[in-house]
Amino acid sequence: MSSQTQPAAEYTAEAPTPFGLGLHHVQLSMPAGTEDDCRRFWVDILGFTEVRKPPVLAARGGIWVRADNLEIHLGVEAEFRAAKKSHPGILVTDLDAFARHVQEQGLKPEWDEAFPGMRRFYLTDNNGNRLEFLSPAA
Repeated sequence: MSSQTQPAAEYTAEAPTPFGLGLHHVQLSMPAGTEDDCRRFWVDILGFTEVRKPPVLAARGGIWVRADNLEIHLGVEAEFRAAKKSHPGILVTDLDAFARHVQEQGLKPEWDEAFPGMRRFYLTDNNGNRLEFLSPAA
């Protein structure tokens, strides 16, 4: 049966493959020269750790940050346009504690109840990119 005729699986269905797929990082764009602003947002406010980029890639600008099992690469894009719709969906173990943390840092979570079985809110980063933070509903 081809993917054209096969019905979509339930959202909660397992989806194993023989390849062991997983996510290493998410790439977000940033305008040139905003590395320090990105550090303030991602490291100082959200609590990520900046990791050293390989020298050949560091020459391009941007920064890489990591927290727990998540890595975000912020890369310079010449004709930067903030991602208003596309976004990483970042799992958070204690969503309420994280929401309080970002509020204490002066950010305003935008809560959205439209994802059945999940609690989530949105933020925008220092460059206007949309970010989603979510946890399974209790």
